[in-house]
Formats: sequence, C-alpha cells, structure tokens
Amino acid sequence: TVIRAAILIQNWYRFTMARLEMRRRYSLSIFQSIEYADEQDQLQLSNFFTFMLDHYTHPDSVSHIFTSPSVSQVVDEGLCLTEFERKIDVPDSYYGPRLSFPLTIEDANALLHAFRNEQLLHARYVLQLLCETRKVLKEMPNITHLSTSYSKEITVCGDLHGNLDDLLLIFYKNGLPSEQNCYVFNGDFVDRGKNSMEILIILFAFLLIYPNDLHLNRGNHEDYMMNLRYGFTKEVSKKYKDHGKQILCLLRDVFSWLPLATIIDSKVLILHGGISDTTDLDFLNALERNKVRDHIHVGVILFSLKNLAVQMLRSSFRYLQILDILWSDPRSQNGCTPNKRRGGGCYFGPDVTAKLFERYNLKMLIRSHEFKPEGYEISHDGKVITIFSASNYYEEGSNRGAYIKLNPELIPRFVQYRVSKYTRRQNLQERVGTIESSALKSLREKIYAHRSELTSAFAQYDLNGTGKISVNDWAAAMESVLQLELPWRMLRSQLAQMNADGEVDFMSCFYDLKIGQPIKEVQPALVETLCRYRKDLEIIFNVIDKDHSGLISLEEFSQTWRLFTSHLGIDVYDESLDKLVLSIDYNKDGHIDFNEFLEAFHVVHRLEKKAN
Repeated sequence: TVIRAAILIQNWYRFTMARLEMRRRYSLSIFQSIEYADEQDQLQLSNFFTFMLDHYTHPDSVSHIFTSPSVSQVVDEGLCLTEFERKIDVPDSYYGPRLSFPLTIEDANALLHAFRNEQLLHARYVLQLLCETRKVLKEMPNITHLSTSYSKEITVCGDLHGNLDDLLLIFYKNGLPSEQNCYVFNGDFVDRGKNSMEILIILFAFLLIYPNDLHLNRGNHEDYMMNLRYGFTKEVSKKYKDHGKQILCLLRDVFSWLPLATIIDSKVLILHGGISDTTDLDFLNALERNKVRDHIHVGVILFSLKNLAVQMLRSSFRYLQILDILWSDPRSQNGCTPNKRRGGGCYFGPDVTAKLFERYNLKMLIRSHEFKPEGYEISHDGKVITIFSASNYYEEGSNRGAYIKLNPELIPRFVQYRVSKYTRRQNLQERVGTIESSALKSLREKIYAHRSELTSAFAQYDLNGTGKISVNDWAAAMESVLQLELPWRMLRSQLAQMNADGEVDFMSCFYDLKIGQPIKEVQPALVETLCRYRKDLEIIFNVIDKDHSGLISLEEFSQTWRLFTSHLGIDVYDESLDKLVLSIDYNKDGHIDFNEFLEAFHVVHRLEKKAN
C-alpha cells in the first residue's frame, strides 16, 4: 500500500510538473513570437519612410531620419566640457553626483550610489559625459582585440535592455570593472526597461576610467528608430525635458561610434547578433562605422529586397554586413537564409560557422540578441554561445540572466542569476501563472487588433453561418492572419469557447475585450486601424515632431495618416478621421497632442476593468 501510494504521488508530481513546463514553454513562445512580429513591423515602417520622402508635402520634415544632425549642430566638439559648463547651470538644490573630468573611480561609485537611490544625473554632466565618451570611442577600432594574458579572466555580458538591477547584481557578484577585472558588454544596453539612461551613464563612466578594461559592442537597439519604438527616446525625453533633444542627438552620434565586435586571443569572436555566409571581418574592420548611423532604415530596406533574391544588392555590401552581425540568429540546419521572423539579418547554420572559423582560425563565437530561459544557450557543437543578461525579460520569473567568465584556456564558465522584486521567493506554480497570464493578455490584445481580418478568415470556414467551426479550422484561420507560429490547438481553451459538439464559437475570442476610444461616433474600422497601428503611428509622429513638443499640426497629422493608409492599402473613411482629429484639438489652436490621442486607442480587458 505504501509503495502504491508513493507511485501515485510520484505520477501526480510528474504530471503536474509536465503541465507547468508545457504552460511555461507556450507562454514564452507567445512572448517571443509577438516580439519578432513587432520587429517585422519595423521593416514595414522603414519602407514607409522611403515612401514618405517621395510623397510628403514638406519632405524636410522627415529627411532627417536618413541624415541625422551632426554633433557640431548641437555643440562645438572642441569645447564640449566648457561650453556645457558655461551654458547649463546646476542649481544648489541639486543633490545628485557632481562630476569633474577626467573621471575617477570615486565618481563611478557616486553614480552607482545615486542610481540605487533612484536619483537622476544632472543634464550638464550627462552631456559632458557623452562628449567625453564620443572622444574615446572615435579612437577605437571597429573590432577590438583583447588578450587574457593581461587579465586572469574576461567577463562577457549580453543584453541588459534597461534593467539596471541586473547590471548592479552583476557588479555585486563579479566585482566592478578595473584593470584586474575586464568586461565586454555585447550591445542592447537600452530600450524596454525603465533605466536605459542610467545603464549607459554607468558603462560610459567606467569606459572613461578604464578604457582598456571595459569594452562595448554595438547592438541592434543602439539605433535611433529602434529607440523610438521600444521606449528609450521616451525615457530620455521624460527624464530630461529641457535638454532631451541635445542628449538624444549626442547619443545618436555616440551609438554610431560603438565598436562592432571584439576578438579575444585571436580565437573568440564576440558580436551582438551573428554572422552570414558573406560576413567579412576584414571588410568590417576597415569600413567607416560612423557612416552607418542608423542601420535599421537603409539596411532593413535592403534586406527586404534581398529577400526577393535581388543579388545585385551586394553592391550595398556595408549595410548588409552591419545588418547581418547585428540581427542574425543561429539555427541547427545548415545554410544561410533570410531571417523572416525578425525582418532583418539571417539564420546561419553550423556550416556557415565552420566556414568563418576556418577562414579566420577561430574556435568560438559569443553572441547575444536572443532571449534564452536559462540566460545562455550552446549551439553548433559548442562553437556558438548565446548570452542574455536581462533576467525577467518578458515578465517577473520568465527567465534567468547570465554572464560568461572566460579564462586563459578560453573555457567558458556560466554564472546565472535572477533579480527579484519580491521579498518572498515565488514558487514555480506562481511564477508560471504570472508568466502565462501576462503572455495571454498580450496575445489577446494582438488578436483583438486583428478582429476584422480574423472574422473574415473564420467566415470562410463557416459556410452555413452558424458562428461555429472545427478546432482545426479555427487554428488554421488564426495562423493565416496572425502568422505567429504558435500551438493554436493547445491554446484554444485559453482563447475561445467550444460547444458540446467540439466546435469553436469563434467570436468568443473577442468577448472579454474592447477598444477604448475617445468619442463613440467614430467608424469602428477606423478605431481598429488606429489601435492596430498605434505604435507605428507614434513613431511616425515623433519623427515629424522634431522639437519633441508632443504636438503636430492638424495638416501634418491628416497628410501623414493618408500617406500611411495609402502605403498599407487600407481603405478608411476620411471624414470620420477629420471629425475625430477636430474633437482632439481641445483648445482649437490647430495642433494636437498625438501621444494623448493615440493612447486613447488601446485594447481594454473588460474583466480587469470590473476588478478595478
């Protein structure tokens, strides 16, 4: 009896753990699929800007997307420190760190202390720090060469994405950068998290103090357009209202000077994304990296054409080379194919890795760029390592962060961690429940934003107009519209109701959701379109709003909207939009606060609203 009871308990435990693991995996798949779909939208948006340049009444309003202002337009490069000191006063009421250059380790410690206590560094010191950082970066090669003979170990960190707590925990566990403690940070310092600015300030400060011992590679998020989409631009504008434009302009230039890769002991290549079958390290080392300022605009447009097999685009070699090393992902199959899920870069197989290693006598590739539940992953027979340092990336408990310690024998040692905001550690069931709930919420919002297309797709299977279709047909319709490559049959119970005959009530996908809107008279199709493309429109309007005031004219708004719908082939009734825009111009001055306007169009979860 005791043995039988033990077996039953063991079987129950295994079944419970298997179900939890299944829920965890499909939740992470949802997050990653939505993330990659969002990056594909960035491709479409980049194409739109070229269309906009050709059709906009005032093309100078958008031409700066492709030709960013030089730093000399913001400040005289030779007088950076003194000019900011003369022009920007630091009041006595400011209690944060007061930096003097050249920086010392005491300054870095003061910054760490201030940021732990949620203080801001004054704009004068931020601008001075960026100027000094640019000077140092300009002297660095495209590919940095390091040696373990000067340091017992080298630490390699992956994506941080604005998660300051992860950086502070790395320093706590592994020690601060110093001449005896060398670091390589492999890009994507910014976006998504709320403390991107603080992370940059800390990293740049240590770079100035230890330029030979802290090294930075550029990631695909060190980019003007990506920052508009994923939050860094908004963070800077919010934290530094008076000097945000200057800071963003300087940052755009600083990002363009970040090195592209690092090589340790001539054997270990470290770069952000990956490689392709055309990656040429000699070419990358020789190009003028600062000329490829915002790779996403030109490079991704070229990617879309390359995807159409236009081989002539190899003449635009440098853009594609940059795009490949910043955006590519490894895969287990041989070959090199366009990375359609992300919309940029490629998928590279073990044969592509082996070919590059043979050409340059390498033994290991360390890259980041890709979420990993354990913080790292080894692929291509141990030749490729992915390192991801942002824990809780999608949701609290969704993943561990990790960093790599490389010794002189170049044997990697992985250190994992997870920052927690809870005083009590969550158990596995609680963590999975939190992750699953957040993932399903994001998926439902995406589903509702495509309501019209999904309804049409469902109707093609519902020949008798019953409102019910088979599970297979429902899953096929979901994938045909959303193209997220998700296990729809498994997810059905979480997304739609099924009757006793095993048929899906397809309209039940939308029961618990609605789109918020400022006035009720607006055409439903317009509301859905605004909701679906809200993020794209926010970026477009932010680009037009060159002074970052948050206001654009009614004429600019209307013309941009008509160009956007024309580019996407969307037929929306113009008079409905005109009424809506006029209703938002509260003080009738001919301008609207577009952020406030777009914020009105979002998916509302009815059950949540009742709970609140």
